Amino acid sequence: MVLKGYPRISETFISNEIRLLEKMGFTIHIYSMRAPRESFSHDSIKEIKAEVTYLPSSMIWGLPALLWYNLLLVLRHPRRYWRCLKLMLPRFKLAPKKHTWVKHLLQGGYIVQKTVIGQGVDLGHLHGHFAHTPTTVTMCAACLADVPFSFTAHAKDIYTQDPRRIQDKIALAKFVVTCTRYNARHLAGIAPDDKPVHCVYHGINLDLFSLNGRPPEAAPPYRILTVARFVEKKGLDVILQALARLRAKGLDFRFTLVGEGKKAMERKVRALIDELGLSDVTDLPGTITHDAVIKLLGEADCFTLGCREAADGDRDGIPNVVAEAMATGVVVAATDISGVPELVSHEETGLLCPSEDPDALAGIIERALTDNDLRRNVIAAARDRVREVFDNKRLIRDLGEIYLSHGVPCGK
Repeated sequence: MVLKGYPRISETFISNEIRLLEKMGFTIHIYSMRAPRESFSHDSIKEIKAEVTYLPSSMIWGLPALLWYNLLLVLRHPRRYWRCLKLMLPRFKLAPKKHTWVKHLLQGGYIVQKTVIGQGVDLGHLHGHFAHTPTTVTMCAACLADVPFSFTAHAKDIYTQDPRRIQDKIALAKFVVTCTRYNARHLAGIAPDDKPVHCVYHGINLDLFSLNGRPPEAAPPYRILTVARFVEKKGLDVILQALARLRAKGLDFRFTLVGEGKKAMERKVRALIDELGLSDVTDLPGTITHDAVIKLLGEADCFTLGCREAADGDRDGIPNVVAEAMATGVVVAATDISGVPELVSHEETGLLCPSEDPDALAGIIERALTDNDLRRNVIAAARDRVREVFDNKRLIRDLGEIYLSHGVPCGK
């Protein structure tokens, strides 16, 4: 399995997937395109048995190793290497950064020569998580090793790259998996007619989430929670503008914004909080563990996200934390972008509004906090909905069956 980074705090769905696939009997070797950026990881990582190979990620410091192992592979399998070059050359013109095209080809060769030939790793099948760079490396390594590959497409990786760059990946892959019906429709529309595109939600570990035990009626000061990376598609500015409107109306609340991002975006968020007069009611704990997020969900009255389609086409699928809030008994007030309405049905399992509309978002947040009849109905229905369609144990079994149906080796 080729990943952009491992482990990553924001990708618990991938670590949970690996952990549960191992329990089904699959033997997994992880190839990470870079070392972890965070200084801590979730407890579930400790349960994973997979060995991890970190690929050279720098074209400066890593270049000698990349060139050495690729030279050995050229000498060993010249025809296969030439076939891979012919496969990759048309992509060179479409590559936004030409040096990354070279790096991904070399990383694919590194996987095959160093770990498969040199260390005896058994590549029965390769799978890339995310349809952009990890799947490019996956495709190269699969061609060089002469094994089938597949990939999982999520969100940004689908909508921010040239469609031609994903079409050939779909055409060459044995099958494709994605995490929302919204994505599946999009991918099926550009895939060859005979190419299977499977929709499997990420799901959450329901063992970790139980109703918080608090009465459905909320009381001021209300506790509002957002967990999101500080990136454009999360609509943090819209959330803050909505909260400023609610404060101007006299609503008594405290807001916790969990997450972080690039320094420039963090500065923008903090500046907007100050500009809107929300500093004294806003907590910014940064990136925290999953256990700490669960604790905050247990204390929250409303979870809100302002997801939007970003200028580069990036958009969310179904953020797992939305399902986690619903499983905990926290009313979700969010925008109706991408796959979110597949889990959150307006006035049934949560509240939805159009994106880019702070007034509308303020309105549904206020309803989520103050309409007690609505809260009673939504909390119960949301919990049922998550248990029905977002149980990761069942979903990963479904995913495992998809792998098996396409001939992916399994120890059981």
